[in-house]
Amino acid sequence: MAVISGDGVFSHVFLGAVDTAASAKFYDAALGALGIRNLGSFGDGWVLYGREKPAFIIARPGNGAPPTSNGVTIGFAAASPAEVDAFHAAGLANGGTDEGAPGPRSHLPGAYAAYLRDPAGNKVCTYTFTDGN
Repeated sequence: MAVISGDGVFSHVFLGAVDTAASAKFYDAALGALGIRNLGSFGDGWVLYGREKPAFIIARPGNGAPPTSNGVTIGFAAASPAEVDAFHAAGLANGGTDEGAPGPRSHLPGAYAAYLRDPAGNKVCTYTFTDGN
C-alpha cells in the first residue's frame, strides 16, 4: 500500500480513466508544464503525480464502473501566466480538448486561467493570480 500525502487541504485527488496510457500522456505533458511530474506507476495501473510526493492519481475506478466527473473540476496551481499557457498548449497537443482558453477570468480579480478536458473527459484547469485583471 502506498502512503499518499499532499500539501494543503487534501491528501490526494483521484480521477478515473478508462485508458490510463492516454491519460498519462496528457498529464505528463500538461502537468509537466507546471513542474508536476509523473512519479511512476503503482498497483493495478495507478499513475502517481506530484512535485515530491504523490498527490494526484489517475487509474481505472476500483469498482469497475466507468469513470464519471460531471460537475467536477480539478484546479492546479501555476506560478505564472506563461505556465498557464504552457499547460493549455501541452494538454491540447496530447489528447486534451479546450474548455476555456488561457486568459484573465473576470469572476476573480487578477485571475489568469485555462481549462481542458483530459482524454477521459475529466475537466481540469490551472490558475495563477496577477496584480491586476
